[in-house]
Amino acid sequence: MPEKISLSFHPLTPDRFADFERLFGPRGATGGCWCMFWKLRGKAFEVATGDIAHQMQKSVVDSGIVPGLLAYADDQPIGWIAVEPRSQYPRLAHSRVLQPVDEQEVWSVPCFFVDRKFRGQGVTVSLLKAAVDYVRSKGGRIVEGYPVEPRSQMPDVFAYTGTSSAFQKAGFKEVVRNSPTRPIFRYRIRP
Repeated sequence: MPEKISLSFHPLTPDRFADFERLFGPRGATGGCWCMFWKLRGKAFEVATGDIAHQMQKSVVDSGIVPGLLAYADDQPIGWIAVEPRSQYPRLAHSRVLQPVDEQEVWSVPCFFVDRKFRGQGVTVSLLKAAVDYVRSKGGRIVEGYPVEPRSQMPDVFAYTGTSSAFQKAGFKEVVRNSPTRPIFRYRIRP
């Protein structure tokens, strides 16, 4: 059993963008997405991977928008969670499987990235709890996630939306399932 690691969490701001780059590596994490997959639809994403997605995300952060949180072990960035109001993710708005549950305003957690050396140590659960605290600090009341629940073992890289078990461990509850493998989970923040 690995020793419990001590983590700290910080919003992705311009002064931390180099840490984001360090965590995602020269290729931009999963397929060069730089965490722009949920912000772009169809062909717009296909042509924007790699350097273009990197520059787009940098422009977002430089404009003062916080697209998510970084997790640190000591001073090393080891994890990422995207968290913004659902309205910031056009791909979600057009998904038949992940369509809005209701008319309530929610903050969405569409993806994660954890450094390979720190996977399997509860970092995703800790990131989810940090995201709830962050949304609470911004006045949000509902945090929503879209984990994958595979029918068989899958590579970690395909679990970038998180797993149901991680959401459950962080206190989220399943609210709807429009597909056998894609439930929608929510965490309701008490006022």
